[in-house]
Amino acid sequence: MSIYLNNSKIFPMQRLFPGKPAGLAITINLLFYVFHGIINFMISIVKGTKDILDAEQWQRIEQKALEIFSKYGYREIRTPVFEYTELFSRGVGDTTDIVNKEMYTFEINKHSLTLRPEGTAGVVRSYIENGMSRLSPPVKLWYKGPMFRYERPQAGRQRQFHQVGAELFGVKEAAADAEVILLAVNYLKSLGLNDLEVELNSLGCPDCRENYKKAIKTVLKQELKNLCADCQSRYEKNPLRLLDCKVDGAIFAKAEIQKVIQSDFICGECAAHFSEVKSYLDGFAVKYRRNKQLVRGLDYYNRTVFEIKSDSLGSQNAVCGGGRYDGLVGNLGGADAPAVGWAMGMERLNSLLAPLEPIKSDAYVISNSAADAFRLAEELRIQGLSVEIDLSGKKFTKQLEKASKAANFALIIGEDEMKAGTVSVKNLCTGVQTAVKRKDARWQILLKK
Repeated sequence: MSIYLNNSKIFPMQRLFPGKPAGLAITINLLFYVFHGIINFMISIVKGTKDILDAEQWQRIEQKALEIFSKYGYREIRTPVFEYTELFSRGVGDTTDIVNKEMYTFEINKHSLTLRPEGTAGVVRSYIENGMSRLSPPVKLWYKGPMFRYERPQAGRQRQFHQVGAELFGVKEAAADAEVILLAVNYLKSLGLNDLEVELNSLGCPDCRENYKKAIKTVLKQELKNLCADCQSRYEKNPLRLLDCKVDGAIFAKAEIQKVIQSDFICGECAAHFSEVKSYLDGFAVKYRRNKQLVRGLDYYNRTVFEIKSDSLGSQNAVCGGGRYDGLVGNLGGADAPAVGWAMGMERLNSLLAPLEPIKSDAYVISNSAADAFRLAEELRIQGLSVEIDLSGKKFTKQLEKASKAANFALIIGEDEMKAGTVSVKNLCTGVQTAVKRKDARWQILLKK
């Protein structure tokens, strides 16, 4: 007998299961084809990754970053997408979810390497290794690029995602904290985002943090058995991260626990630093509120921490996060240097922006002479104009149809134009068409009207 697929005879073979439905026979035949490599099934994208198809919007995000950051004196830095694993275990913190659960780590020649889960540790490593501490402070750097974390994909968060971030080294004063926050706010405003609020907190210095950790552990000790598994682990390793829990909200809402959380545990020096940060923000009318449960998810923060949030993102509403990390440079082997910075997810940022209108070319050359169209297009491209031509030999009317969708002007070179040495310039928005001498045409002016 023969096997049929989509009503076409595809392969004669003996029926292996007499009396069984034809669909079974088709399945058998398909398996034969797959086994012998005759049919190649499509390879789909890896879960947690996405193709970027709206590249113009991403280019706008990146170009605005360069424009705004340059005004504040920040220089772009590009670090490798993978580093030695120890950089992140020491830098990010071996008690964090990122290091314990989310890193893509592999071993080559007995070296443990990790795809970067965040950008700050790599920038700090470069700051140390390239001797930037010898530069006159502040040292201001910004970066953009892909990061990698193995976590559950959700709106605005993928396993390969992108961040843009800024880091400032060498200044311990509150003015540096205020500048990086203002930089982030003004960058977002430059993209048209104004419905934003800064959440602000101070974690204090290491001594402040230790006192606060002890108070948190004491008040939560009687609730330990009721906490989620992650919080039970954090209780000993990193008790401040308990405040970041999204599961045990009812426990943390209890009056006696809130009393400890809302207490002023930071020392006088740290309190003065925090007051000065707020004073700067008040001076620039930056909208903010104090959130004493804000601790951020990375171990290296001290004193100022902040997030910038948008109601447009639902429950996962943070678009930017950062803070001060005065101990990280020393922890990674450099001379102690104060530092402060932030990062924002570009996917989340992109989701907040209105879609861009499709960008049309300046002109589309229409001609039955491919060589003539090619020649004119190249002349115009050299002059800085964006120009398209037909590359597949379409008829004149089809070329004009394509031009109306792809460009602002049609440049028509028909038989009459060839004889007269002219080009018919048609404005595809207004329909107005004029003939111009090709050798005398001031194309930059003609096509920018």
